[in-house]
Amino acid sequence: MTEDVFRETAAQARTQSVPLSHLSLEIGHLYMEDLQGGPERLRKHFAQVRPWADAARAAIGAEAGGKRPRISTCFLIDDYFARFSTPFDLVPLVLAEAERAGLVIDYLARESGCAVADKFPLAQAVAGRLVESPPPGSYGARPPVSLTGWLANGRRSPVPRSPQAMRPAPAWQPPDETAARRHSIFVDVELWDDDKDGNRTWSCPFLAAVWQLARLGLIRNEGEAVMEPRDVGTAGFPRDWDELPPLVRLNASAAPFSAYRTCSVLPSRFLPVEHAVRVILDQTEVDAGAVRQIEHRAAQEGRPTPHSIADRVSYVFCSEP
Repeated sequence: MTEDVFRETAAQARTQSVPLSHLSLEIGHLYMEDLQGGPERLRKHFAQVRPWADAARAAIGAEAGGKRPRISTCFLIDDYFARFSTPFDLVPLVLAEAERAGLVIDYLARESGCAVADKFPLAQAVAGRLVESPPPGSYGARPPVSLTGWLANGRRSPVPRSPQAMRPAPAWQPPDETAARRHSIFVDVELWDDDKDGNRTWSCPFLAAVWQLARLGLIRNEGEAVMEPRDVGTAGFPRDWDELPPLVRLNASAAPFSAYRTCSVLPSRFLPVEHAVRVILDQTEVDAGAVRQIEHRAAQEGRPTPHSIADRVSYVFCSEP
């Protein structure tokens, strides 16, 4: 005998689907000191990025089996740790120098939008999904990441304790990477810090991890997509960064912002930051509904995605221009 099961339609979980490209190609992630260099600094940056961007396009095209791949480009400007100039003055300059190098920027994002996007606390939402991977032999002596703001990829060196009378002090022990290949590469990442008034500042690696999750289309707020691209409208770029949307579509004919995979062409100084990003992604429990949607659609297109979220992210690291 079978029993009918009745459910309220409104109670059923719904995960909004987002359009997807095959590749999200980041061709710039610049900070105040880069932007202060003016047109010449930007010119050197894009000239150096161009051949690597072409190589990334060729690589994803080779996987397409003769079909034209969907590739969108993006550019991230730091307006979180420091602010330089205004969108009105700076964005046209960035676009002009990219065009001079033969590059088109489809989407421009503000790094502060990775912290809060359209009043939604994006970084805090991702922080709430962190799931620490306890290394073998751990016994919970260290407070969780939610209290410390630090996340590691293995077992930290034990903190020496005062020895009891007549007993020798415990010997030093090295840290140990959980997934080490013979030798450990141990990383302990600071995700945020709080000032004396309780105001939180998110770290560069953590915001970069949020940025990658957004580009992979994996962030939801109660099933709804967040940080969706918007147009600036006929008024053009504003004179205040806070008036610029977190994510701006600059090219009306661009492929979708989010993608099955991402590739970032970055200066070599970002290598330690992006290593930290991988540590964060490996310990983030992303929205299960979004993961199922994307994996199903990727399989339908004959482009199965890696199970590991971190393995969907790739890089090209260049020397400094």
